[in-house]
Amino acid sequence: MTDVPRSRPGGGFVTFLLVTTGLAVTLAALVRLFGIDGTRYMLATTALTPYVLVLGVLTGLVALLVKRWAVALVTLLLSAVLTAAVAPRAFPDSRPVGVGRPLKVMSMNLLVGKADAEALVEQVRRHDVDVLALQELTPAMVADLDRAKLAQALPYRVFRDEPGGSGSGIASRYPVTARDLTPPSTLRQAGALVDLPGRDVEIVSVHPLPPVVPEGPEQWQRDLAGLPARTLTGPIRVLAGDFNATLDHASLRRLLNTGYVDAADQVGDGLAPTWPADSPWWPPGVTIDHVLVDNRCPVDTFEVVDVPGSDHRAIVSRFVVPAP
Repeated sequence: MTDVPRSRPGGGFVTFLLVTTGLAVTLAALVRLFGIDGTRYMLATTALTPYVLVLGVLTGLVALLVKRWAVALVTLLLSAVLTAAVAPRAFPDSRPVGVGRPLKVMSMNLLVGKADAEALVEQVRRHDVDVLALQELTPAMVADLDRAKLAQALPYRVFRDEPGGSGSGIASRYPVTARDLTPPSTLRQAGALVDLPGRDVEIVSVHPLPPVVPEGPEQWQRDLAGLPARTLTGPIRVLAGDFNATLDHASLRRLLNTGYVDAADQVGDGLAPTWPADSPWWPPGVTIDHVLVDNRCPVDTFEVVDVPGSDHRAIVSRFVVPAP
């Protein structure tokens, strides 16, 4: 009597699906783990790293269930490594002791001036915002903000409004002086020195060109590389805005390594999606809006806020500017 080879559960079709999915997870994971900011398609895939992690775990578990051992081993191993990179964003870091003045910063991409100005100003008041960074600020939006009485809450401003999506601005409770803190870029990135009582703070309304434009990601890389590093000898520095990058992109991690911390990551909200605000299913939500603060500033809170009319959610963070 001869033994009849047993076919594995699911047959060849299941094997094909698992191998194909496992290969996709492997390639996406390796791009993220090796820090390759390559083509626009690779950058778009890197933005989806948390979803790749979930897909990898599911693929590995199914592969275990149907005894595709090689697929299970590779996908679960890569998922474990990705988990070490992604999971800490969901847990708060220990807050260092800091003595100084609290500062609350809000950032909002206005979708070429289509955001609801009255709703935005209401959120500014509700959250008692000190500094507001705006992207895609148009002349018409400035008029809408004036009608909504933004100046009553934040009377000082550095606005670089332009038609289309290239304008930006900063509004503040405290006096501001315009500063050129970035090289020339396709999208304007307003900079200002905020005369905070006790210690000045520099802030940039960040908005690099998206990396997925047909021309490719080169300008996005230059824009991110041109953002000012944190310096120990100058003012406390804050970068707030639409970075068109997640914490999985190597270009943003390099910027963080110059001496910044991501406010959302510090308080355990680093996976809260900020774009798109108006699409519940596709494309998947990603975290591309950030408040980066000097790592000498203890972060207290971070919140994602919905403002009608925009495809981005606003973000609000409270942190402490240490005394000099």
